[in-house]
Amino acid sequence: MYGEGLALHTDKYQINMIYAHWMNGSHERKAVFEAYFRKLPFGNGYAVFAGLQRIVDYISKLRFTDRDINYLAKQEEQYDPVFLELLRKFSFKGTIYSVQEGALVFPNEPLIRVEGTILESQLIETALLNFMNFQTLIATKASRIKRVAENDILLEFGTRRAQEADAAIWGARAAYIAGFDATSNMLAGEIFDIPTKGTHAHSWVQIFDSELEAFEIYAKALPNQVSLLVDTFDTLQSGIPNAIKTAKSLEKIGKKLASIRLDSGDLAYLSIKARKMLDAAGLTDVKIVASNDLDENTMSNLKSQGAKIDTWGVGTQLITAADQPALGGVYKLVEREREGEMLPTIKISGNPEKVTSPGKKEVLRIISNEDGKAIADYVCLPHEEQARTGGKLRLFDPVHPYMKKTVNNYSVMSMLEPIFVGGEQVYTLPSLSQIRAYHQSQLDLFWPEYLRKLNPQIYRVNLSQTAWELKQKMLEEYMSVHED
Repeated sequence: MYGEGLALHTDKYQINMIYAHWMNGSHERKAVFEAYFRKLPFGNGYAVFAGLQRIVDYISKLRFTDRDINYLAKQEEQYDPVFLELLRKFSFKGTIYSVQEGALVFPNEPLIRVEGTILESQLIETALLNFMNFQTLIATKASRIKRVAENDILLEFGTRRAQEADAAIWGARAAYIAGFDATSNMLAGEIFDIPTKGTHAHSWVQIFDSELEAFEIYAKALPNQVSLLVDTFDTLQSGIPNAIKTAKSLEKIGKKLASIRLDSGDLAYLSIKARKMLDAAGLTDVKIVASNDLDENTMSNLKSQGAKIDTWGVGTQLITAADQPALGGVYKLVEREREGEMLPTIKISGNPEKVTSPGKKEVLRIISNEDGKAIADYVCLPHEEQARTGGKLRLFDPVHPYMKKTVNNYSVMSMLEPIFVGGEQVYTLPSLSQIRAYHQSQLDLFWPEYLRKLNPQIYRVNLSQTAWELKQKMLEEYMSVHED
């Protein structure tokens, strides 16, 4: 789970490519790759970057075991034993830059930059994208849900519907980064120190002779945190009245009913009725928890109907990112070594959105000094100093260059930080609470129109003039060579 034994968590073509490089003698040439995504998920106005801790764990412990080497030796490609010995001694010696977990990020800007030999930078592509794509997707979905239920309690309930154990555990962590308050997954709670919450199943009620007996036995066993599921038989005629009786029994021993949970039926209607019944019984502090295939759209609709729900248990729709189950992040070569010199390289495609921006790049977030809000992300080459000086800065849309904006009186936030330098980890991983706080500080940088769930304003991601001209120059050079 933490990186051991993951050297073969890669696509076979990665092994084949680095073997071919080794056969060619080019495996130690330097290369620079950048990871990013082209399109925001869920129609959202931003994404929330996550997955860095898992990437750091993976890189730190990336070794080929004897079992791995023996497996590779059996492949039909018949890799040379000398190459396999090279892998046996492998450890990552490259340099990695990344944005921080919890950062708000946008399309077509580098989120991770890898600098190293072709062998090591190519080898880690698959795992790096796997971790980044999944956790960023879940964190973004969780953040959308949090925007709808800003002041409510959010519980991650997705384990049983997640795509296997790793998805459940790391998905719970991603949701917590983006503002969820607890998880039902005990292993995620143990590993990451995430608060855990849970009620009971319908089967608990069914196994006893009566619903009231089930409630009272449960309350007696767990008197300090009693939450009762009230929809096993009849929510209004049975479940809530029996929960009220149990609450009164708890009061006699100095305890309180914490909440009831609704898991089926018309949640808006039932929660309104439940609130009235609880309040009439003097149980105004008893919370109402709702579950049942919730997502940000359902929750928004329930709120618009006046639902009296305090806590939301969100499972399947979150942990599977049901309305968009993949982020689509990519990992593209932007520089390569040729005769000892690092040169920019470009990928050209019949699909314009797949044409890459050549050259190693930085991402600078431009912040207005007047209101403290983000104006744009400025993607530039490392040697460019114009934006860092705080002087007059010209922004233009790389797709529509006529869309221009000039900014003054701004500060710059450098988004890419060194994580590994020469194979050594130089970045101290923050605690999960620090990541949550950083995520909130990132949200505070943006006006509400960029954060809204429906039809968000498009945030500017602008190439610098120099970076844009380099791209145009390389496109022109290619076209001039390949013209009919």
